[in-house]
Amino acid sequence: MKAYDSHTLFGPLPRQAEFMEAAAGILAQVSPLARLRALRGTSPGWQPEVWRQLAEAGWTSAAAPEASGGLGLDIEVLGAIATAVGESPLPEPYLGAGVLPSLILPAFDAHPLAADLWQGVISGQAVLGLAWQENPGELLPTSVSTSVAREGDRIHLMGVKRWVAPVGATGWLVHARLGEMPTLVWLRPDDPGVRVEQELRVDGSMLCSLHLDTVLPESRMIAEGAEVDTVCQAALETARLLQCSELYGIARRVYTLTLDYLKTRVQFGRPIGANQALQHRMVDAYISVQVCGALLADSYRRAQAGPRELARQAALAKARIAERVIALCREAVQLHGAIGYTDEYDIGLYLKRALHTASWLGSPRTLLARHVALRPARDAVPDGPGAEGDDYNAMSDEAFRQRVRGFLRQHYPQALRHVPRRLRLAEAREWYLTLSRHGWLAPAWPREHGGMALSPAKLLIFFEEMEGWGAARLPDQGIINLGPVLIQHGTAEQKAYYLPRILSGQDIWCQGYSEPNAGSDLASLRTEARREGEHFIVNGQKIWTTLAHDASHIFALVRTDNSGKPQAGISFLLIDLATPGVTIRPITNIIGEQEFCEVFFENVRVPAANLVGGLNQGWAIAKDLLGYERVFAGSPQQSRLALHYLEQLARSQSLFELPEFCQVYAGLLGQVAELEALYGAFADIVRRGDLLPASVSGLKILATETYVGIAREIVRWADEAGGSWSRLSTDDGTGLIPCAPFLQSLVTTIYGGSNEIQRNIVAKAVLGL
Repeated sequence: MKAYDSHTLFGPLPRQAEFMEAAAGILAQVSPLARLRALRGTSPGWQPEVWRQLAEAGWTSAAAPEASGGLGLDIEVLGAIATAVGESPLPEPYLGAGVLPSLILPAFDAHPLAADLWQGVISGQAVLGLAWQENPGELLPTSVSTSVAREGDRIHLMGVKRWVAPVGATGWLVHARLGEMPTLVWLRPDDPGVRVEQELRVDGSMLCSLHLDTVLPESRMIAEGAEVDTVCQAALETARLLQCSELYGIARRVYTLTLDYLKTRVQFGRPIGANQALQHRMVDAYISVQVCGALLADSYRRAQAGPRELARQAALAKARIAERVIALCREAVQLHGAIGYTDEYDIGLYLKRALHTASWLGSPRTLLARHVALRPARDAVPDGPGAEGDDYNAMSDEAFRQRVRGFLRQHYPQALRHVPRRLRLAEAREWYLTLSRHGWLAPAWPREHGGMALSPAKLLIFFEEMEGWGAARLPDQGIINLGPVLIQHGTAEQKAYYLPRILSGQDIWCQGYSEPNAGSDLASLRTEARREGEHFIVNGQKIWTTLAHDASHIFALVRTDNSGKPQAGISFLLIDLATPGVTIRPITNIIGEQEFCEVFFENVRVPAANLVGGLNQGWAIAKDLLGYERVFAGSPQQSRLALHYLEQLARSQSLFELPEFCQVYAGLLGQVAELEALYGAFADIVRRGDLLPASVSGLKILATETYVGIAREIVRWADEAGGSWSRLSTDDGTGLIPCAPFLQSLVTTIYGGSNEIQRNIVAKAVLGL
């Protein structure tokens, strides 16, 4: 069975890694960081001879189709090259003069001038840029005032273009309007009536403004018509996605530099990385890098669905990754101390390159708003029963979404939609049995054990539709925790007996891990199981046992040996709660519900056949189960449900009319999308049956803190109602108690091992601190 290295878990695929390694080799040879430092603030800030070397390596033609003389590389490979550029910043205008022209010129190479320019780009002899933007905050080349007018056999080009790359270009492709018709005009810097005004960027590179009042031969207009807008817009969206890869490369390098510094910088006689506060901050930095990688991979995958989805994913990815990388670089400066604030140290170079990249071609603020505007409405997919058959992974995403939505419309009890509390078994049993009858109870289990075997992408759709419909969470410890453990570690007899009983609802399970004074410190548990013949005699107590009073069985960690290390004497036992000697006492929680219980065992006789995984082998099983639990705790379900409640509140209070709320809402949408991407990567590991890495603790941290943050926003935007226990009316008729999601969210950062413990795990097992 494969175990994953947490540092490379979401790295490039083999083919991408090959290109990334090759690109890194070229960069190390032609452009060390000392060269970048030397060229900062100079004009044009790059060197033609190095540009030609990059062209010879195929960098200027990589994005173009082979039929046009390019390499025809797919976008993920281009992203791998851009990641290498992020790790080893390049003075040459790789995106502005390499990628953008190669995505535009081949579309118009029927024009002789365009064909000649394209050949110059391939050889590195011509260095071209795209001049499209005129005003701050613009994202599309569709609303322009730069005009072109025909005057006999000549054209008159007038206007101003800003934030144009590169300075020192052979010329630029200027996007303009001939009346209402979009056009593309070839402009040279020495054309009469052209004034080039240079702008120094924070990283030492250069952009320029073009002030245009020039008369040119009509042959300079290389394209006109609606295709100009279409081609230029697609090129810009692709470039933004590649900017995300470059920012991800920056994140990887800054993270590595900072982690190495914490391990080697000695203060007060020990490495500063031994300080727990610094460890936890470094864990958050690690999670941020993982999130960037997962979101980037997910965005590349989704972007292949078409132009609109490319635009949506590019907007989302750049908005979120740019903000995360800038925050990461700022944190790196802090963790390096005074040396991080000096120019001689490299952190500053990466921070300033991130600031430039984040703002050019669309800032995070404007892109986040665009992502929301492009978000498909929930009714974009028609309701209906969907296609017949159960090969769910073979369906298109849209068809599967339709299938789930139709199922919910047909089967889910209307009275249980958007219930703002955890349902008891009596309330949820009929829904449990409905899912069971249709084979939909265990979406992530393998088919051979009665599950749906959904891929991560389909699993996310499944959860999204369940949450959007307001389906309640089931008493699901047997489904999400015990089932995967038995599939992995159980005997053939245990699987054959227990798995069908879970699926049928005959057995409802709860989890017996925590004990008084042994919450996150499971190794100190004291509940004992003493072997007597064919039975174990169990004595002790479990606490914080969710819905134990509704369960028929409990899977518990018990101590079976006290002679060695605490972890070495623990076993995993299946216990029928109807056995004499078991007492269950409910605990009332902070919102007045009896969700948790204490469970007492007094001379409880448990068959030895109920031992899972062998005597004293429970610690390994417990870690696996906690991995599954953390994957489940890392599910976007709770955050999406909280977001739905926020949307309900916003519609009822007309909050979407407030720009400040829309900005907050857009940010929360982005956070949930990040969580979905990271969850999908770990869910894929579970689906394949591979071992979960310790970094899954980071997923639990991200998910629960996202949930708490969204729930807190519900209270904030509810104003006076944020402190009321009365139900607000909502447009779907279900109602909302604004403070209920927030109070319910508080326990999520505690159960399954508190988030502080999760950070300790990642710091030790992943970062080596």
